[in-house]
Amino acid sequence: MTAAGDSAFAGSIPQLYQQLLVPLIFEPYAADLAGRIARLAPARVLEVAAGTGVVTRRLASVLRPATAIVATDLNQAMLDQAAAVGTGRPVEWRQADALQLPFEDQSFDVVVCQFGAMFFPDKPKAFAEARRVLRPGGRFVLNVWDRIEQNELSEAVTHALAVLFPDDPPRFMARVPHGYCDAAAIARDLALGGFGRAPELATVTARSRAESARTPAVAYCQGTPLRGEIEARGADRLNEATDAAEAEIARRFGPGPVDARIQALVIAVERA
Repeated sequence: MTAAGDSAFAGSIPQLYQQLLVPLIFEPYAADLAGRIARLAPARVLEVAAGTGVVTRRLASVLRPATAIVATDLNQAMLDQAAAVGTGRPVEWRQADALQLPFEDQSFDVVVCQFGAMFFPDKPKAFAEARRVLRPGGRFVLNVWDRIEQNELSEAVTHALAVLFPDDPPRFMARVPHGYCDAAAIARDLALGGFGRAPELATVTARSRAESARTPAVAYCQGTPLRGEIEARGADRLNEATDAAEAEIARRFGPGPVDARIQALVIAVERA
């Protein structure tokens, strides 16, 4: 797929993403990030690549009522889904490109990004924008998925599709969500973005649970840009691919409830 295809969250994807993927893999890390940010007691928080608002909702529930929260995403359809779900208190939703943020210099205490950096076509530029809008002493906090081998459902789905499409396997999951997990590369990109201090790094492992193998199969195959890669190999093959993913997940975890390992890296860096 093209780079644009790698970040295509359109059609029914935002709804499936919110309904299935958010509880499956994103909720534990949203709670983790929100807890880290709450301890900083910020007055103004900017979220980039907010998606359907899983972190935004957590921030709205744990930050002080006086804290201003601005949540942005490049994809308006994802923001529309986030706004439809809503938050417990007012949040400013705004369509914005992380590579060209429409905010004044030094206007936020914290910039947060959950599982979005992997999609940035120019990561140092995006990081430079995060630094630009941070006040001195402000923090940029982000997370990225660890290697696909440490994330059992992503690996199972990728394996199933490699068997189904042996001549041209869809590799979106390995290429993008799990393709930016080298700590040295992330530190280098942050330095290129102007962050002069060494970032703090933590590895956070959690569990991904579902009532059956069907839920993660649909979530990954139909609720992410992986869907576009599957449909590019045959417009009628989406259900076949979903069935293959379900069968592989059931083979690994059994016919009943699924309990799988997920792992991510959390990075925090201060603007000097």
